[in-house]
Amino acid sequence: METLTVPPRTGHKSLLYSELVTDLENLRADIAILGMPFGSAYGPHSFTNDQTRAPQTIRDLTDRLVRAPEHYDFDIDGPLLQGRTDIRFVDCGDVLPDLTKPGDHYRRCELAVRHILQGGGLPIVLGGDHGITTPVLRGYDQHGPITLVHVDAHLDWREEVNGVRDGLSSPIRRASELPYVKHIVQIGLRAQGSGRPADYEAARRYGADLITAYELHDVGMQAVLDRIPDGGNYYLSIDADGMDAAVMPAVDGPAPGGVTFVQARKLIHGLVKKGRVVGMDIVEIQPSKDNAAMLTCVTAGRLIVNLIGASIRAGYFDRK
Repeated sequence: METLTVPPRTGHKSLLYSELVTDLENLRADIAILGMPFGSAYGPHSFTNDQTRAPQTIRDLTDRLVRAPEHYDFDIDGPLLQGRTDIRFVDCGDVLPDLTKPGDHYRRCELAVRHILQGGGLPIVLGGDHGITTPVLRGYDQHGPITLVHVDAHLDWREEVNGVRDGLSSPIRRASELPYVKHIVQIGLRAQGSGRPADYEAARRYGADLITAYELHDVGMQAVLDRIPDGGNYYLSIDADGMDAAVMPAVDGPAPGGVTFVQARKLIHGLVKKGRVVGMDIVEIQPSKDNAAMLTCVTAGRLIVNLIGASIRAGYFDRK
């Protein structure tokens, strides 16, 4: 059997006290954490970047995110697993590159996601840069149609950068090419990124719903939720720079005026209620730039807590 992931090396061995499981072939789980630290580099200096440290840094803050899993949490109206003893919550470790097979970690990430989904699990993926969303979504070909909900300051519609098509500037363009991704909603757009006018026009031609941060603040998150089709399968991709720099400062391109924590929480709970969230990733955190309180990583962890609690309360894992 092929080994797809490896356990964390130091610190907390799993996120939020979950069970560490790296045998994915016969995995049966309800909620599954997967670390994907490495994307697809644009140049030699990008093979190891600061984002690669984020999965373990977030794990190591477990007791800051949830001091005790059995305690009451006001964000989710109950303890982390809502008092359920039948919920299997696992951490599948990290997908790491093989230096003898460049790019093969994308194949193994896709396969890991397939195993999680086949075992009934809700994947929650810790990046890594935003390139990791591409192999994750490729693992959903039997779970469409999917509405991709993307929180980001940037468009991410580049065809390629330096000949690399699966890098951090291209995940939404790659998603648009997947036949089972039927609708794309992009929230929090502002300032500048790698996108050129031609990339903006490509997103418009596709039919992506582009919602700037300023429109969001004018109309509110509920109005944005109302524009997303009901009853769908939603995959939520959160780029840390899509959030306001006041709560997630540790990013490569901080921009004022982003999505607030309260808005992001409302988005998560709203999607859970209006259909089924089938996966989530959080990407583009640079731990060395975080402040002394590690606020960026704490915010990421609390968004994960909200998805876990909300999905359990919504009956996602009720036994037939």
